Order: sequence, then C-alpha cells, then structure tokens
Amino acid sequence: MAEPMKHLIRIIAGVVPLLASPAFAIVGGGAPSSDGVGRSIVTIVGSRGNFCTGALIAPKLVLTAAHCVPSGADYKIVEVGADRQPSLQDVRTIAIHPGFNMQAMQSHRATADVALLQLATPARGKIPAVLGTPTIPIAVGSRFTIAGIGVTVRGDGKSGGAVRVAGLVATGRPGTLQIRLVDPVGQGIRDGLGACTGDSGAPVFEDKPGGAVIVGVVSWSTGPNNSAGCGGLTGVTPLTLYRDWVVQTARQWGAGL
Repeated sequence: MAEPMKHLIRIIAGVVPLLASPAFAIVGGGAPSSDGVGRSIVTIVGSRGNFCTGALIAPKLVLTAAHCVPSGADYKIVEVGADRQPSLQDVRTIAIHPGFNMQAMQSHRATADVALLQLATPARGKIPAVLGTPTIPIAVGSRFTIAGIGVTVRGDGKSGGAVRVAGLVATGRPGTLQIRLVDPVGQGIRDGLGACTGDSGAPVFEDKPGGAVIVGVVSWSTGPNNSAGCGGLTGVTPLTLYRDWVVQTARQWGAGL
C-alpha cells in the first residue's frame, strides 16, 4: 500500500468515528436538522494530515476553499456507510481558482480562496446544495449560516468530525471580496460561535426565496479580539466574483450546474 494512502487511513481512523457522535458545536453551534443545510456537507482529507470541509453542489462536484487542496498531496472524500464504517472516495480532478494567493489568505486579506473537486463517482448519502451569490449590497447585520466538520476545541482533533451549524452576522465592511462574520451575541469580542480548524472550505448559506443557497466559503477564523484561535471572526470568501468560474469549470468537466 502506498505511503500516502496509509497516511490517509490513519487520518480517517482518528476523525471519522466522530461522525456518529452527538454534535454540540461548531464552537458553540448545534446539529443541523435532518433536512437542513448539513445534507451537502462532506469531509475532505489530505495525505499531509489536513482535513477540511466541502459542500456537494452536484452529484460529483464538491466546492471548498483553495487553501484546503494545495498541490503536492493526495485528497479523498470520506464516506460513511449505513454500517457506520468509513471509506474513501477518489477525487478525480482538482481546480483552484487562478486568482488565489496563499499569502493573502494567511494574512486574512481577500483572495480567490475557491476550489472545485470532481469526484470519481457520485457521493453517496448526500444531497447537492444550490449555488448562488450573496444579496448585494451586503449590510452589516445580514444573517448567514455556516456548516462544517471542524473541531469544537482548538487543538483537539477528536472534537471534530461531526457536522455542526451556526448562525452568524456580517460585521465590519462586508463586500464582494470578503465578508467577516461574528456571533451576534459575542460580536467577536467574547468567545462565541465561529469556524475553527477543519471548517475551512465550509459552505456559507444565505436564506433566499425557495430555501438556503451557498453564497461563500469559509477561509479563516480568529479568536476574540483578533487573537489566535476560534470563536471570534469567521472570514468568508463570497462567490459574487467566483460563481461564474465554478460554473464554467463544471461545464468543462462535463458536469454542468
């Protein structure tokens, strides 16, 4: 067995058993309803030891963050069968938006932190979410929902793995390049709801007529008062400027949206 595959299996052994655990928080959040936004959430694991969140937007297409799938590693999607046993699904192709800049993302600056994964076979047990863009202009206080499989305790990988959701609101100067979200109670000053390790690439939903649609992806997070960690700000890359690229890439792969 190739070493990258062995490493992926070790990652899954630590993360996937938690998929069956009760969902308490996405740092303070809760479990999605059985017919809610969590139906599209998938777990992405990499041979270098990272794990991220993605969202199914077509039977064989997963939307995630570009920084989750850098070149030089193998990536798989985790599937859990009816017997709760995990298995790995192959990722056939990865496309990273050509405008993505890793240094900008790491500095919490706006960049095209968007990627698309083509699966070898349709994802099982998942329902694709609708792809959209945020309502413009984005007003401070606008409400969004994030859904991911990240940890609830920073540094504790065992606290991740289950799908969790949280309702957050826009703060600062939201626009077409970046949206910063906070817990409406903590306001980024005190510990509150927010994305954490493993929630990178998570879909950000906005309620539209007819239901919730994906309008962005999670790129980064901070602790309260811009400290390191989670529970403060959640940085989002909106799809306003990038949805067309996602659609065009999907069509090039013969998997139109």
